[in-house]
Amino acid sequence: MSVRILIKRHISEGDHPKLTELLHKMRSLTLKQPGYIVGQPLQRVVEGWNDWFWSPDRNAVQAGIGELLGQATEYAVYEYL
Repeated sequence: MSVRILIKRHISEGDHPKLTELLHKMRSLTLKQPGYIVGQPLQRVVEGWNDWFWSPDRNAVQAGIGELLGQATEYAVYEYL
């Protein structure tokens, strides 16, 4: 069995250098854990997404997905760091 875990953190601009240092230390610890496969640092982005999100083609297909599932789809856009 495999799992994917997404950890969200909210930081202010001034804390970025120190957080980067701490996250590097955390990652070095996780690499030693049994079962750990890979880490993917991500950063939330919006550029380019809005054009795709509002495109008629995507919305036509998404309407079918929403109808089939009977619930709204949640979106969060990130880029690899």
